[in-house]
This record gives sequence, C-alpha cells and structure tokens, in this order.
Amino acid sequence: MRITLLLAVTLVAGCATAPSPQELDRLALTTIQTSFRDQGIAKVDRLKQDLGQAACSSPTPPADDVAKRIEAEALASVKWPAGGQYLGDWREGEKLAQNGRGMTWTDTSAEPGANGGNCYNCHQISKQEISYGTIGPSLYNYGKIRGVKDPADPATAAIVQYTWTKLWNSKAYAACSNMPRFGHAGLLNETQIRHLMALLLDPKSPVNQ
Repeated sequence: MRITLLLAVTLVAGCATAPSPQELDRLALTTIQTSFRDQGIAKVDRLKQDLGQAACSSPTPPADDVAKRIEAEALASVKWPAGGQYLGDWREGEKLAQNGRGMTWTDTSAEPGANGGNCYNCHQISKQEISYGTIGPSLYNYGKIRGVKDPADPATAAIVQYTWTKLWNSKAYAACSNMPRFGHAGLLNETQIRHLMALLLDPKSPVNQ
C-alpha cells in the first residue's frame, strides 16, 4: 500500500522528494475511507479504530503505558453474566467452536446469535479434532490442568472469571491480542459465551477428558 501510494504521489507531484510516513498513512486512510460504503448491516464506522486497534496497527508495539491503558480499558468493558451464571451447555459450545460463520452485510440484523466462535481455526481443543490452527495455544485439558473439578466451587472463581474475561475482551490481558473480542465486539451473545465457557471448563466436556 505504501509503495503504491509513494509511486503515485511521486509521479503526480513530479518531484524526487518522498512523502513522510505520516503523509503516506494519511493518504492510505483517505483511500480506504473513500473505497467503502454502507451496505446492509456493514457500516463505514467499522473503519474507526479504538485505542487498542490503532496502537496495535502500528509497525512498532505500543509503549508500556499505552499497553497498560488498553488493558485497563478492556477489563473495565467486561460485562459479567446475569445472575453469576458462567456456564452453559458444552455440547452447544462444541457446535460454536466448529462454526466459522461470521457477520456479513447480507444479514438482516447486527445482533449476535447466528455467528460461530470458529475456535478451531486458532486452537487445538479436543483430541477428537484432527485439524486445527496453531495461532493460539492448545486448549486441550484447559479446565483439568487448572484444577477445575467443579466450576461452581468458590476456589475456582479466579480461573472462571479469567476465562470469561478472555472470551469477552481478550485485550484485558494482552493489549495486542489477536483473539476476537467476542463479547465486547458483539460477535457472540452472553448465552453463546456461556456455552464456550462450559466447553472449556466443564469436567464432562471432551476438552477435559
């Protein structure tokens, strides 16, 4: 993108002076903004970046103070489950993990519910699955390794809340996490996140066998 814009600007301007990186970024942003339009549920405001997106799109990692601010804001954005009910049905969670469907402009509503988690795209989850991504760590035995025998036991509250937070807004623990912010971005609803929680933490789930 930068090379193409550099050549175009140089040819038009007819000079040998290359534009600054800031000018190239401005030109790139202008090009992107003028190349998209609202269509269906897909709105141009998707191009607006929050602090974490902007900082982590830079070629260099954000400064420590910026990273801490991103993480603090992400943690503050987490919505805890109604009635303190963290777990749903691991069987439904497995279906979500296998489902790679995401929002498209042809959807009639932007409300979450019809989307999948696409978890296997980045993680190993169960031994039954022979094809999975390695962008993220293996989640096999996720709850078992962490000693979760009863997710309702107060002794496991810390790992249960950590897992919920990670699914809701992964930037709470890693400013430039590549993991989708399922709850924060409205990709999955609360019920779906409960099902994924059960997949990871329920001792009866194939994840923990």
